[in-house]
Amino acid sequence: MLSANRKQAVEISIAPRICTSPAAFRNKKQQSSSSPAAGFKKPCSSGILPIFGTARVPHCKADPLPEIKEVDPLFLFACYLEWEQQEQPSAAWELIAAAESSNGETRAHARALLCSSRHLGGMGSIASPQPTRSPITSYVETDMKAPYGLNIIENCSDCALTRPGFFCGFSRPVVRALDEVSHKSTLPAGAILFVEGQSPRGMFIVCSGRVNLSTTSRQGKTLILKTAEAGEVIGLGAAISGLAYETTAETACPCQLNFVDRKHLLELLQTHSEVGVQTAQFLSRDYHFAYRDIHDIVLSRSSAGKLARLLLSQSPHSDVETRESRVTPVMTHEEMAHRIGSSRETVTRLLSDLKRKQLIRLDGPILVIRNRNALEALAV
Repeated sequence: MLSANRKQAVEISIAPRICTSPAAFRNKKQQSSSSPAAGFKKPCSSGILPIFGTARVPHCKADPLPEIKEVDPLFLFACYLEWEQQEQPSAAWELIAAAESSNGETRAHARALLCSSRHLGGMGSIASPQPTRSPITSYVETDMKAPYGLNIIENCSDCALTRPGFFCGFSRPVVRALDEVSHKSTLPAGAILFVEGQSPRGMFIVCSGRVNLSTTSRQGKTLILKTAEAGEVIGLGAAISGLAYETTAETACPCQLNFVDRKHLLELLQTHSEVGVQTAQFLSRDYHFAYRDIHDIVLSRSSAGKLARLLLSQSPHSDVETRESRVTPVMTHEEMAHRIGSSRETVTRLLSDLKRKQLIRLDGPILVIRNRNALEALAV
């Protein structure tokens, strides 16, 4: 009796929660098994999904997502000011989170603020569905400072330093061929290009500046044989013959040089006859100057005559006898001593004698020849 009452109570409690009776459910099961979608059970409107067997599991509907409210634009603007002025990371994250919000108004306000932020540098373009890129403007820096105040030349074809008599004064095709095999460099004063007795690697074209060519005795005495100016070439004879360098090359001031190795130099000589003619002229000129320097240094009777000849060779000749001439470039007493094969103390004493005789004077660091005829008479 008690079990019957319990069974009836369970059936009463379950019946309102089941949309059909067991018999109707079995008939529906048979109909569904014959259909193509056999085995698929649609839940009833009451939310209860019937399961085969004795137990029945309720089917829970998903709760609808709460609607995201619009964030106050004033709050977003306050976050923007806090990020721009105080660089607070939390304020930046608030803007980024609002920029990804599902609310259209909030997303638009946040992305507009991100677009105008100075921290992103234009990364805020995500606010627009079709971002447009601003054209890239190339700026040419006109006031760029070159090393040592030199005008750096990157291409021999565009070189503005070339003058008549320069070794590189070739025709356009030959200049392009020379530019392809040369290596340009800028060096400070005191840089060693090669030393006496070193195996030749190639030749150097002096684009700007001055290079001293010197030799040293076993006792350590140094003699400057020549100062190569802009447009001249050094190491040319050794590069062609393959013998060791005869002198030591050292920059006297900041220089721009153009190096051509021995292999490419020989190829240029074989390919372009113009290079061969220019090379022969420069070697002949060096040969002539070497004989003249030997005559001046060896056959001069005194150190005063050697110094007078050196000063005359470094100053431009003037037809006007009374006109003064300046000695350029400026040389120290030690450099003059190395040029004439004497000591610095001797040069200092000789210059004092010339100033006392009013043959020369000093205009700051520049030496000025006042009486050229008297100085020429001393140099004979």
